[in-house]
Amino acid sequence: MSPAYARCHSYPFGFYPALFSVLLTLLLTAWVGPLQAQEQQLEIKLPTVVLRDLPFEVTVLDSSSSLADGTPITLTADSTDYSGVLSAGEAKFDAVRVDDGAVIATANGTATLTGTASATVLPGWMAILPALVAILIALVLRQVIPALFLGIWLGAVLTYGLSLNGIWLGLLDTFTTYTLKALNDSGHLSVILFSLMIGGMVGVISKNGGTAGIVSAIVGWARSPRYGQSTTAVLGTVIFFDDYANTLIVGNTMRPITDRLRISREKLAYIVDSTAAPVATLALVTTWIGFQVGLIDSAVDQIEGLDESAYSIFLHALAYNFYPVLAILFVFMIALFGRDFGPMLAAERRARSTGQLYRIGARTGESPGEAAEREPKAGKPQRARNAVIPVLVLVIGSLVGIYMTGAKGMDADAPLREIIGNGDSYQAMMWASLLAVLVAGVLSVGQRILSLNEVVDAWYAGVRSMLLAVIILVLAWALSNVNEVLHTADFLVSTLGEALDPPLLPTLIFVLAAFTAFATGSSWGVMGVVMPLAVPLSWAVLTANGMTGAEGMAIFYATVAAVLAGAVWGDHCSPISDTTILSSLASECDHIDHVRTQLPYALLVGIVAIGVGSLPVAYGYYLWWQGLLASGVVLLLVLLVFGRNADKSAPVADPMGDKTAAKAAV
Repeated sequence: MSPAYARCHSYPFGFYPALFSVLLTLLLTAWVGPLQAQEQQLEIKLPTVVLRDLPFEVTVLDSSSSLADGTPITLTADSTDYSGVLSAGEAKFDAVRVDDGAVIATANGTATLTGTASATVLPGWMAILPALVAILIALVLRQVIPALFLGIWLGAVLTYGLSLNGIWLGLLDTFTTYTLKALNDSGHLSVILFSLMIGGMVGVISKNGGTAGIVSAIVGWARSPRYGQSTTAVLGTVIFFDDYANTLIVGNTMRPITDRLRISREKLAYIVDSTAAPVATLALVTTWIGFQVGLIDSAVDQIEGLDESAYSIFLHALAYNFYPVLAILFVFMIALFGRDFGPMLAAERRARSTGQLYRIGARTGESPGEAAEREPKAGKPQRARNAVIPVLVLVIGSLVGIYMTGAKGMDADAPLREIIGNGDSYQAMMWASLLAVLVAGVLSVGQRILSLNEVVDAWYAGVRSMLLAVIILVLAWALSNVNEVLHTADFLVSTLGEALDPPLLPTLIFVLAAFTAFATGSSWGVMGVVMPLAVPLSWAVLTANGMTGAEGMAIFYATVAAVLAGAVWGDHCSPISDTTILSSLASECDHIDHVRTQLPYALLVGIVAIGVGSLPVAYGYYLWWQGLLASGVVLLLVLLVFGRNADKSAPVADPMGDKTAAKAAV
């Protein structure tokens, strides 16, 4: 018997029973509290948390059903009386303020007909603490899941008034209250199921060779460095349904071709990276769509007076999503005009003049392990239709489903826009994703490319790749629930509603999301943290300034787009981003070299997107499509003025050059 074992078991009332007793006491405290409430004739409904000096609504109910309508009700809070009358068994009081949380209601001045209630009262600035803590911890730890969890925990603790007991009860509430509420929602569950099924479809069509077949149909275009870069960019836009699939497939497939054409590995990694997340965030049916629409829906739930569906908001926001569009456009400009500048120009000159595809001493690494699960089965045909057909089923099925659900209950002559706006996008996407997976499986088994077991394994591998995103999404929903309980949006309204210039809001949100994503390396995590704050804040600012018309809605859509675009920009530039790392690995490019050569391009596009696109459009100088056109013209002028053709430029000696290594690489 070990000494430790003897110590633990030699005392029948030792450490472990004592610990159990403490835990049981804490649990009983949480359970017994509600049981001690006595039944009252007047029931007062207060928010769980109220913010000091911020008005809130109180409802008084006649729980005994003994009072007639029209009975005067007096509500007393902090020695201030509020008068109301009973109607249909309840009386509502607006703009109530408290400092200590105690509220007393009396009926008709009779002391025997009373009710009392209290709420946790917090200073207003504490309402934004959970979101701020989540952002700061994400910046410091560069981990989104712990950051979101700690933000939820802090918010749950605040609902108990920062007590020692609240620390323990708040920890339990993170899971049993806020996370459970996030999942106990049919819309949220629809998003999760849709996302998992899309991931499963991607797994199947990758394993059955469908995506490889698409690649084979495209690579025949590559005959020169310009065609090779353009083909890589086209392929990057064709593989639009998943950024990971895009990165791994395009990088590994095009690398032998770009090597033969003496295109630097840095350039390949840049094209792969710039057509991954930017494409996935814009396409209407991707593994991103459910996540983004889910975040918007959760944020919109906090807004009163906004009836537009989350999917419709997402579609409207696409017009103001300048950075992803311009990032893709700039890739094609560079490929077609054959011009580069900065570190990328030096890398391209090195590859063209010496054949050295990467810097000598560079750590190119190995292809990522995830690629093995997506590799097509050896010895089987790779037919593009095995990917095209399921994707078409997914796209067309979603559109048909939205139309079918939207047409219910509407007039036969209703305009298409109203039908689509009335459609149930969640149900439609679930239908379409199920059909797409079944079609992909039938095609794989019917052509004897995969067995049924292999289809299930490939589907599961795709589903597994989405689990991290689902966890982030659920935690983001839970944080949104915490913000709702703490009245975060109301506090931001009172603080910034009249002070913040509305047209500046999209730019400020873009910078916040971009900086956070750059530091954390996670676009999805940043969307989950920033979206629940940005959407209610933008609506509050617009409402406070009387801008809820067409002009205000443009700013609202631009703010939603700013969250998505800023997160993509930060993720695109960040050296710790998963897609940046995968782009380096799939292209077999030194990771730091990839970041160093890509950063000037991403910075240029980001600055132009803000300065020429979103900011002037928000101030009404021109429409969104004019802003996009002006931004594209500016990028082209910068490229033509400062860019140089690596094929025509005089070779520049690379101090790290090695022709022997170059020949071996080619």
